[in-house]
Amino acid sequence: MPELPEVETVKRGLAKLIIGKNIKSVTSDNPKSFPNPPHDVSQFLVGASITAVRRRAKVLLIDLSTKYTLVIHLKMTGQLVFVGDERFGAGHPNDSLVNGLPDKSTRVVFEFSDGSHLFFNDQRKFGWVKLIPSEEVANLPFMQKVGPEPLEDNFTAELFYTKLQRRKNTTIKAAILDQTVLAGVGNIYADEGLWGACIHPSTRVKDVPRAAIDNLWRELREVMSLAIEKGGSSNHTYINAEGKKGSYMDFARVFRRDGEMCLRHPDVEIIKLKVAGRGTHICPVCQVQLEV
Repeated sequence: MPELPEVETVKRGLAKLIIGKNIKSVTSDNPKSFPNPPHDVSQFLVGASITAVRRRAKVLLIDLSTKYTLVIHLKMTGQLVFVGDERFGAGHPNDSLVNGLPDKSTRVVFEFSDGSHLFFNDQRKFGWVKLIPSEEVANLPFMQKVGPEPLEDNFTAELFYTKLQRRKNTTIKAAILDQTVLAGVGNIYADEGLWGACIHPSTRVKDVPRAAIDNLWRELREVMSLAIEKGGSSNHTYINAEGKKGSYMDFARVFRRDGEMCLRHPDVEIIKLKVAGRGTHICPVCQVQLEV
């Protein structure tokens, strides 16, 4: 599933291409992918113009002139492909990014008044596009629960520490993967941040010293900023908003480097564990489990 840097990259790419466009028509082949009443679609989507493209955690938000918002979650295999005077694809890296569309994976087609199109493709049909009144977006259960954005100015080390204490009896990795603690952090950037802060991912939150938590706060912000700069990761199922593989994995320090040597300890191999039900990469010398 894409993480915050990948979705942010998509948001920035879409914002350059679709803001101001008028939606001429919308078609869909799957009610799970586009679970919206026909009346709402005809009244609040068709004929509307796009006023903004935003992101909250791993969710894309496309605001409309009708005061409605398209809430989009790509899930595991979703794609957004814009076809107009220029073309870009973002999402699951199969041939739909470059081949003719619509194809067998196309779930929703937005046609704009200038003849360009935005295609939502999803092979496994887990993703969705929901049309919601803009004023109600903040009241969605997910939005009510989701934690702070890690790159916002108001996400301080003190706030991070406070949020973590709500999960003090769980592992530090499980805590930072919890979207109610912190928005948008997934497996890749959790591993990278924990390695950077020299924290073993199985350490209980209550056993992590405050200084180490402050280091983790800095590391997560730095690694996610770098990932956005590099266009996201190319791990498995993600391509950036220009239809190219993100390059962050070229800079990864621990994730997917099991069997390779630690960048801090050239004579020590990165190993892979399972923590919080996820494959987890650590240096056994850098990241000794803390017990206080």
